[in-house]
Amino acid sequence: MPRRELIRKLRRLGFEGPFSGKKHEYMRKGNIRIIIPNPHGQDIDPGLIRRILKHAGISIEEWLKA
Repeated sequence: MPRRELIRKLRRLGFEGPFSGKKHEYMRKGNIRIIIPNPHGQDIDPGLIRRILKHAGISIEEWLKA
């Protein structure tokens, strides 16, 4: 998945950002803070997306609907 699509979907799910961090940008929703991978011209690995979703407490069903 391209980085822009990841950010777009997270915004649809109520996250704000991305904001500048020390090494990586991040997005937040309430007390939840998610690190966004740096863009390197490649798609984000599905395994990394699953870890991000787990950290954010987002189910696969919610993700697919967003």
